Amino acid sequence: MENLIITAAVNGGITPRSKNPAVPHTPKEIADAVVQCSLAGASVAHIHARDEAGMPSYDSNVWREIIERVRERSNIILNLSTSGLNLPQGFPEEEAWNHLQYSPEIASFNCGSVNHGDKPFINSPALARKLALAIKQHNVTPEIEIYHSGVINEAITLQKQGYLGSKLVFAFAMGIHGGVSPTCKDLLYLVDCLPENSIWSAIGIGQAQLPLNTYSILLGGHVRTGLEDNIYYRKGELASSNAQLVDRIVRLSHELGREVATADEARNILGLSQAFKPEKTAATAM
Repeated sequence: MENLIITAAVNGGITPRSKNPAVPHTPKEIADAVVQCSLAGASVAHIHARDEAGMPSYDSNVWREIIERVRERSNIILNLSTSGLNLPQGFPEEEAWNHLQYSPEIASFNCGSVNHGDKPFINSPALARKLALAIKQHNVTPEIEIYHSGVINEAITLQKQGYLGSKLVFAFAMGIHGGVSPTCKDLLYLVDCLPENSIWSAIGIGQAQLPLNTYSILLGGHVRTGLEDNIYYRKGELASSNAQLVDRIVRLSHELGREVATADEARNILGLSQAFKPEKTAATAM
């Protein structure tokens, strides 16, 4: 099997500190969490921007500061959210991905809709095509977010139309109310639906995180962990940090006989460019 790529989803755009005080908000807090996860063994960091009150931020300057603070200290792969789920009413849809200008290596790519709990998350084909073109323009690799098998078909259609490349990267978001159930049976079905030459990981929401991480390790996929998806270490015990959750996956993967990928090994598996060279910038010098 390929070495395991661990993605740390450090904050998300929804979970408040009232549920877990370890959720990072500010650019410095987010960058610190990402660096800690990198040291623990994560090769990819999935990030959402927040403002100081913890609300989702679409300010490109906030994104720039996060990116610069991380790159000054780590060569971890940056996977930035482009989700417009929390975009304020009246904002142009392009505001959800204005940070592509900073050329992250990966960006989330939504090309299908789902009921996200009580809130419908609508991603029309026209929106997906527009985002795909922006991602291609900035030479970013899309990570296709899968909420049910129909979204895989949407991605394959976009690939046939030339909007997506030949090697697709999928992330199965499992356990969202309204989406696919977080069971091993459903995971196997989603994997069977993928086109050849695909790479996949599984995202387990809440208590499904650890079981799905384990299934993915054994099945040859890759994993995502972190406070965006789950705020507990075990039942009744809050996770103390994102790095604590990453460290558990590293130990588990080694126990199951699978090596963990470094950032540069993950780049090779994903077909990305060579590592970023950390360098000091105006933002990180503050």
